[in-house]
Amino acid sequence: MSVVADKAGGTGSARILGFWMCTALVVGNIIGIGIFNMPANLAPYGLNAITGWLVNVVGCALLALSFAGLARALPRDDGPTAYITRAFGKGVAFLVMWCYWVSIWVANAAIAIGVVGYMASFMPALTRTPGLPALTAQAMIWAFVFVSLRGARTAAWVQMLTTALKLVPQFAVIVLGLWLLLTNPAIYTAHVPPNPASWHEVSSVSALAMFAMLGIECAMIPAARVRDPERTIPRATLVGTLLTAAIYIAISAVPLFLIPQKELAASNAPFADLFARVLGGYYGEILAMFVTVSGLGVLNGWTLLAGEVAQSMSRHGGFPPDLCRENAHGAPARALLITGLVTSAMLLINYTDSIAKVFALLIEIATAATLPLYFGCTLALIVLRRRGQLPSGSPRAVLPVAAAFAAVVYCAWVSLGLGAEPLLWTVVLGGAGVPVYLWSVHVHRRSARLGIEAA
Repeated sequence: MSVVADKAGGTGSARILGFWMCTALVVGNIIGIGIFNMPANLAPYGLNAITGWLVNVVGCALLALSFAGLARALPRDDGPTAYITRAFGKGVAFLVMWCYWVSIWVANAAIAIGVVGYMASFMPALTRTPGLPALTAQAMIWAFVFVSLRGARTAAWVQMLTTALKLVPQFAVIVLGLWLLLTNPAIYTAHVPPNPASWHEVSSVSALAMFAMLGIECAMIPAARVRDPERTIPRATLVGTLLTAAIYIAISAVPLFLIPQKELAASNAPFADLFARVLGGYYGEILAMFVTVSGLGVLNGWTLLAGEVAQSMSRHGGFPPDLCRENAHGAPARALLITGLVTSAMLLINYTDSIAKVFALLIEIATAATLPLYFGCTLALIVLRRRGQLPSGSPRAVLPVAAAFAAVVYCAWVSLGLGAEPLLWTVVLGGAGVPVYLWSVHVHRRSARLGIEAA
């Protein structure tokens, strides 16, 4: 069976994304609002948070190697939908991609909520005016739907700009941490969390921290639009993942040691609070502005991918054929509009509690709903290799398969750390896709039958 991106993509899908745009998509979609809110979510785990981060980075590197192996072996395929279809059939591929599509709009709702939390640092009226936080989050969601409607290249340029800007606060946190380490090292021992070592807590941290690393797969999702995918997708995936991991390890420890544990756990904007606490003045507000840009950038990138995922599912028979249609800018307009609507609905349903509680719940659901994609791609690599459908023999071919085996174990580890509630949400949301798939199959068959009769 051949699942070819060029044919699947239709005449409107041009290969316009190069290495730097794909790398910006990976880095930009990983580094979003998640890492800036994560210190508050991980504060209750103390130093186990650092161990959990290290485990998480190793696991994500294994996943990145697996994705790179698939892209290198099957460069003409239409991304993960095609890989999983080859290995397990259309039904399984639909359920996996449906869960992933759900994870994107759940994540977008969480990201919009997190951005509003940081905006409140320099716009206090957001927390004092009833309904304004939800309205602001909705406005951001739809602003980036309209950016993506201008085409993949426009969204990619926005992504490159916001990625460059979002690295400023990352390096600012690193510089602040190094400066304090050199000038006042005792400050790092003043608020050491008292938690004893616990593998149970490490597992929970790995599940939470995975949300901050979601996006390592982003270079392979729009495979039909990537130039020289055999080289571009693996390089962008690996470079983006390793660069982000290095930044995350460097900045994760600073607020954990410098802010008291209870205060950090209650913070809506941990890095802004860190700068305000250490430097005073308006540093916290300035950092919050950069974090807001970071959140807006990741919202842009995920919105672009949500349309690509829905369009790919339509090409493979999972969604109605109308979602394949592109506007004059080559954007999957109907797919983007539907994604905007369901994201808005998810946001309104959950915007009834504190920002921290809602954010924590949504990131767990988004992480759980992404795991089927990670399981699906890694297992697909293993199955296709066993069938002899992938190159074998050379070290370059063996490494991704070995990484895939280890990545499956890592994903199982994360699943245990998530707990029952997010996994139950994934089962419910995944189950909701079954009637959609059956209806779409009926629509595609009817369209094909009518086309044959008309001929």
